[in-house]
Amino acid sequence: MRRSIFIVFTLLHGFIVPSVMAQSLEECQQAAEKNYPLICQYGLIEKTTELTVDNIQKGWLPQVSASAQATYQSDVPSWPDQMETMMNGMGIHMKGLKKDQYRVGIDVSQTIYDGGAISSRKTIAREQGNVEAAQTEVSIYNARKRVNEMYFALLLLDEQIKLNSDLQALLSGNERKLASMVKGGTAAESDWLNVKAERLNVVQQATGLASQKQMLQRMLSTFCGMEVKEVQKPLMYATMTQEQKGVRPELKALDAQINLLNAQEKALDAALKPKFGVFAQGYYGYPGMNMFEDMMRHNWSLNGLIGARLTWNIGALYTRKNDKERINDQRSMINVQREVFLFNNNMEQIQQNENIERYQKLMKDDEEIIKLRSAVRKAAESKLAHGIIDVNDLVREINAENAARVQQSIHEIEMLKEVYDWQFTVNGKSNVNNE
Repeated sequence: MRRSIFIVFTLLHGFIVPSVMAQSLEECQQAAEKNYPLICQYGLIEKTTELTVDNIQKGWLPQVSASAQATYQSDVPSWPDQMETMMNGMGIHMKGLKKDQYRVGIDVSQTIYDGGAISSRKTIAREQGNVEAAQTEVSIYNARKRVNEMYFALLLLDEQIKLNSDLQALLSGNERKLASMVKGGTAAESDWLNVKAERLNVVQQATGLASQKQMLQRMLSTFCGMEVKEVQKPLMYATMTQEQKGVRPELKALDAQINLLNAQEKALDAALKPKFGVFAQGYYGYPGMNMFEDMMRHNWSLNGLIGARLTWNIGALYTRKNDKERINDQRSMINVQREVFLFNNNMEQIQQNENIERYQKLMKDDEEIIKLRSAVRKAAESKLAHGIIDVNDLVREINAENAARVQQSIHEIEMLKEVYDWQFTVNGKSNVNNE
């Protein structure tokens, strides 16, 4: 494919219906993106992501847990018989521990170093939010293409309606001429009726075109969330080069997935690092930490301890190799998707460029064809007035001229559509100067 593309398309500036404010293609696209139901997901995704990150950040706060338990044991620690006999001889009665035991307590732990686990979880949460946002952007971007389809279909209908009106005027003029000729006895009434029937057939076509236009207007208005009365033909001088290409949202979505996999891979390293923290425990119950005292008196007491804890879970080593291989496989799959997308995108650009060149060539001949058809039609009108040809020949030439004009309008609109489809394909921007 050529490294650069230069497209110049110049048309006269004008509006379809000057009395009605027409919406431009850019206005419709912007309105459609704002109106598209998925747009609300942007705020929800951002809010959800921030809430998730905030919850993960709270992992640095002291973790407090309360507990209560009651147990009954089959056996408890007791004095040896000889020692118990000796203590009884001394007048000291050792009751021993009771088998029913109770505890109500609070545990507090504070992480000092977690090996980067919390930071990794926050990064993963943010990257997951980026993936969801990028996927939403893909759907919203595709709305532009749907707007293009409806917008240019409306433009083509407007051109056909205008040409239909011109054809009706032309047939009406010939109908009046033939009516005068019938009165003067220089033409048969059947000729006049033939032209009148052809005009009524064109009127029926106008009714069908108007119905199609109304349907498309409703569809485009619903899609854009605003009433679209008329559309403005994007008459412009447009220059597009390869340097103006942007990054398609689909590629951004794939990049976001790669970033997520990178964050997950870094989290594997954090899982291997030791974790250090401090803790404190306190409880009220029986027995307490002073076992000797509790053997003599069955009273509840307050107890507590503080300490530091170092943990190192090497279990992550068992699955690390498989986890890394799984991430690498997923990364390879995403890269394959990228290559497939770029290949298809490149093929689409080639096809659009060829279509643009084809329409440029066709449009060079359209004006000349119309001039020739118009001259032939005028000659046919003159011949009919002199009785050289019949009315069927005139109707055939009128329809041939109209077909040439319709073909020219189709080529113009299709050319415009291909230019804007090319912009959509490459996510490019054009320099637009309406003249």
